[in-house]
Amino acid sequence: MAAEKRIDITKPLWDQGTFVGRFKHFAFISNPLLSLVPESELHEAKELYLKYKEGKEPANTSMDKVVRAKQLYESAFHPDSGELQNVFGRMSFQMPGGCLVTGAMLQWYRTGTAIVFWQWVNQSFNALVNYTNRNANSPLTTTQMGVAYVSATTAAMGTALTFKFVVQKKATNPILARFVPFVAVAAANWVNIPLMRQNEIIKGLEVTDDNGKIIGKSQLAPVKGISQVVTSRIVMCAPGMLLLPVIMERIEHKPWMQRIRWAHVGIQTAIVGMFLTFMVPTACALFPQRCKISTDTIKRFEPENYEELLKNTDGKPPQYVYFNKGL
Repeated sequence: MAAEKRIDITKPLWDQGTFVGRFKHFAFISNPLLSLVPESELHEAKELYLKYKEGKEPANTSMDKVVRAKQLYESAFHPDSGELQNVFGRMSFQMPGGCLVTGAMLQWYRTGTAIVFWQWVNQSFNALVNYTNRNANSPLTTTQMGVAYVSATTAAMGTALTFKFVVQKKATNPILARFVPFVAVAAANWVNIPLMRQNEIIKGLEVTDDNGKIIGKSQLAPVKGISQVVTSRIVMCAPGMLLLPVIMERIEHKPWMQRIRWAHVGIQTAIVGMFLTFMVPTACALFPQRCKISTDTIKRFEPENYEELLKNTDGKPPQYVYFNKGL
C-alpha cells in the first residue's frame, strides 16, 4: 500500500471538531447491520486493524478493506480493553434493541403492572449497555453493579408510577399517560449511568495533554463526561417517546386504525426504529468524544490533582486537559 494513502487508523475519518463530522463517525460505527456480523469476521477485522496500526498489514491490502476493518473493530471491541463487547450492549444494537423495548413501553402503559414490567425490562437493557460501554480502567464490583441496577430500576418504576397515579390524576388531558415511559426513562438515566460509572468519579479519570500523553487525573472530568452522556441518552430517546404519543393519540381513533388494533404495537415499534436510526448517531455526536476540561477549573476545585499536573509538566500545565467521556 502506498505510503501517501495510509491513514491513522486509531483516529476518526471525519473532523471531530464539528457536529457533522461527529455524526458521520457515529453513524459509521452504530449502523444496526453491524450487530449481525459474525464473530469470526469481527476477529479477522481486529487482526487487520492491529496489523495496520503497526504497519504490518499484508501487501496489497486495499483501503476499502482497511476502512471496513476499522468500522467493525470500533463498533464491536471495547476501546480501553480491546475485548469483544456483548452484542446487546453495543451502540450498533441501540436501534433494534431500543426500538423493541421503547415500542413495548409506549404500547403497554395503561396499567401499573405493565409499567413496572416494561420499566424493569428497559432498565435491564440499559444496565447492559452501560456496563458494556463502561471505562475498563475503573471496574465495578459485583455489589456496586447490583446497587446501580436496583437503584435505577427502582427510580424508573417509582417515577413512572408517581407520574401515572399522582400527576396524571390531577390532569385533564389523557395524552399525559402516554408520556409516563419518557419521564421514567429520563429519571432512571440520571441514576443508572452515574452509579454504573461511580468509580470514575471516586478515583478520577486519567487526563492527557494535546499530544495524548497522560499527565494526571481529575474527578471533575468524569462528572462532566457522565453529565454529557446522560444528556445524550435522554436526547436519543426523546423524539420517539415524545412525538410518537402525540401521533398515536391523533390516529388511534381513526376507523382504519380501529380495524387493525392488532398492528398498533408493530406500527409504534417501526416508527420508533426510524427515529432511533437517526437519533443514535445524532445524540452521540452532540458532544465531542475527546472531552476537555480547563486546568484552571482543576486548580480551583482539585488542588491535589493540580499539583500532580504541575509535577508531570515541569510546572507548565496546558490550558486544557483531555479525556474520553465514554458513551
